[in-house]
Amino acid sequence: MFGQANVLAQGQAEFPPSVGDFYLPSILPWGAENSYWFTKITAMVWVAVGILIIFFLVSYRKPQLVPTKRQWFAESIYGFVRNNIAVDMIGHAGVRFAPYFTTLFCFILLTNFFAILPFFQISPNSHIAFPAFLAVISYVMFNYVGIRHHGFVKYFKNSLVPPAPWYILPLLIPIELFSTFIVRPFSLAVRLFANMFAGHMLLLVFTLGGFAMLSANVWLAPVSVLSWVMTIALTFLEFLVICLQAYVFTVLTASYVQGALADEH
Repeated sequence: MFGQANVLAQGQAEFPPSVGDFYLPSILPWGAENSYWFTKITAMVWVAVGILIIFFLVSYRKPQLVPTKRQWFAESIYGFVRNNIAVDMIGHAGVRFAPYFTTLFCFILLTNFFAILPFFQISPNSHIAFPAFLAVISYVMFNYVGIRHHGFVKYFKNSLVPPAPWYILPLLIPIELFSTFIVRPFSLAVRLFANMFAGHMLLLVFTLGGFAMLSANVWLAPVSVLSWVMTIALTFLEFLVICLQAYVFTVLTASYVQGALADEH
């Protein structure tokens, strides 16, 4: 982020920006100009996937009746998601969805945490593609679960035809169609993206603002220190947002699954 600020300050950036400026830079040492598919954010996603796979494999490699610290930590994460999200939202049937919810929660939590981790300093979820893909997975899952449980016709009848007088149905059916099959995945993706992107921009503004004021005028040094203090405070606030957004995304997914399994909507 500091390199970007120096480029802007020295007037080396082209204005107005071109379409290519919106592509993330490649981190590959060869063919970088055409290698937009492997960027820092892509690498971070693979790192997060690798960390989670290795952590749970190692934790459950030799399960013991009296768990080790690593096994206890892994079981605590799974137990929290199973009991406080899957079972609370869906009921006993939610246990079979607990592995997916745990994976979803851990992946979002870890990729969000990259936003405040040194040398990473950005979350993959601040790029709309990744929250959108996660939302599509959840969208396909709760529709598939509903169709499998009720059958195609009954599921869409329950989803689109609310218990209301017949003369109101022409108004309610389009609303239900829009809210269930369009708003749900859109809101899932945008909520996560907007929160992580906004947090990244706030940290960027206060961090670079301190350097900009310090280099512009020595008398602004106290203000620049205040700007960095605000950065530290916002980092703690961002940590709360990181945890909350992982929880909210998982809870909403569980609520959509519960709605898909319900006999009446």
